[in-house]
Amino acid sequence: MTNSTAEQLTHFDATGQAHMVDVGAKSETHRVAVAAGSIRMKPETLALVVSGTAKKGDVLGIARIAAIMGAKRTSDLVPLCHPLALTRVTVAFEIDAPANSVHCRAQVETVGKTGVEMEALTAVQVGLLTIYDMCKAVDRGMVMTDVRVLEKHGGKSGDWTAEL
Repeated sequence: MTNSTAEQLTHFDATGQAHMVDVGAKSETHRVAVAAGSIRMKPETLALVVSGTAKKGDVLGIARIAAIMGAKRTSDLVPLCHPLALTRVTVAFEIDAPANSVHCRAQVETVGKTGVEMEALTAVQVGLLTIYDMCKAVDRGMVMTDVRVLEKHGGKSGDWTAEL
């Protein structure tokens, strides 16, 4: 890794060694991140999700709780993430029957020295993984797609919104 690459990637020091970013001197601000993703499945699988008759129970209700738990445990899963005191996590699922998909959107907030993009992304991924887990007995071919950050607010770099 060249020094110029190491300087661009904040999780590497000048010698290219991985480290946790020092946020000690940063100001605490209200920080928000929104992420989204989708899971595509067979029409009959989506019908089970919508009807609430999947063998394992309320798929979206359990996936919502799992997504919230995922956001809270991000620093346990991603090695260089800081543990954060989250002040709010919301997760919404939208059924898209024409696309045989469920869309997941997570918003995560904190007042702190570092952003919550990773927590929002983790919430979405864990929510989608839970849907997969609960429905895999009838559809192992489900596909998770388009997981990404949609927007972030707060901190030194300010606001950012994805180009759709």
